[in-house]
Amino acid sequence: MADTPHKPVPRPYQDTQAYWDAAREKRLILQRCRDCQKFQFFPRGVCSHCLGSALEWVDSPGRGVVHTFTIAHRAPHPGFANQVPFVIGIIELEEGVRMMTNIVGCDPNSVRIDMPVKVTFEEATPDITLPQFTPA
Repeated sequence: MADTPHKPVPRPYQDTQAYWDAAREKRLILQRCRDCQKFQFFPRGVCSHCLGSALEWVDSPGRGVVHTFTIAHRAPHPGFANQVPFVIGIIELEEGVRMMTNIVGCDPNSVRIDMPVKVTFEEATPDITLPQFTPA
């Protein structure tokens, strides 16, 4: 029997390393600008609102609602073949940012827009843990 292909995983770099380190500890963190006090996601080197560079990492409770979603019935990569159908969603967190992720722990057909969700974590590899969301 051939080895099952692995799912592709993110590659941390300078601006995202802290995010992935926290995820490995099962913590969701977000960047907040010290100048304008706005949150941003995805992690980057400057504030997406005011272009300031005074960014800090803040723990998030990981609560939000489904902004939109789709159900994938075809695997985009061989590593996902045993997981179809699965839900890809945009989650609007309490902090006001939106993040793309998977919605897990429920029947894909039960997912609804504005459904409350909370963060959960999947250890994809020893180095990468993926934040995902489940119904709250």
